Amino acid sequence: MDFSTKLFHAFNPSSDAYLFMWTLLITGVFALSIIIERFFYLQRRKGDKSESFIRNILDCIEKDDLGTAIAACEKNYRTALARVVKAGLDEATLGADNIRNAIDESMLKIVPQLEKRTGYLAVIGNVSTLLGLLGTVYGLIMSFAAVGRPGIDAAQKSELLASGIATAMNSTFCGLSVAVTSIVIYALLKSKTQRIIDELDEYSLRVSNALIERSFKTHKFHISAAQLKEGVGVHVTHNNVKIFIDNKLAKEITL
Repeated sequence: MDFSTKLFHAFNPSSDAYLFMWTLLITGVFALSIIIERFFYLQRRKGDKSESFIRNILDCIEKDDLGTAIAACEKNYRTALARVVKAGLDEATLGADNIRNAIDESMLKIVPQLEKRTGYLAVIGNVSTLLGLLGTVYGLIMSFAAVGRPGIDAAQKSELLASGIATAMNSTFCGLSVAVTSIVIYALLKSKTQRIIDELDEYSLRVSNALIERSFKTHKFHISAAQLKEGVGVHVTHNNVKIFIDNKLAKEITL
């Protein structure tokens, strides 16, 4: 029998280590499902042209056009970056602390979602290696037990032992195949995830600084000296300023 035929034969219940082979097959399918799901999820969350998107958001903030910036985020809301930026824009009029807290809170929600389930691939890589070795050891034990029975001549014992060892090694081959694939893909997905997180850190900081700088802008309003009789009163609440002259509302300012 050629290699592929022997490999498929190892899944037959007549084979010594068939339980380990089926366990490795199930483990491989589980790893493949994680790889496919994570790949498409990260591809959606990464998005395209992050730099141009952030430049557009920063231009809108500089022009004090937050509505356009929020609309751009909603248009790209499937990406992680747009979600983080929108969280900061929603708090843009409530001060520096609220802006930072909103962005940090959004990051704390999104980063675990980006890293979710990827770590299972590293575990599968280690476990499948051990399962393959365990299956091989079990197969060797059964092979030596079979050739140790009385009534078998030396030539036949050598043939049975060689066949049993070859069959048992299929378990190690499958285990290592699943392990190598899982660990390599784990490294690639981990690297892709880290790049997305690094982009989030960089761009969210740029947006946060721009929003905070905007919130600290000085607004100048002029009141003529003729209006000043008894005095001026100022009432400030969040982004709203009311100026009273002689206990009468003279001007209301929204920052």
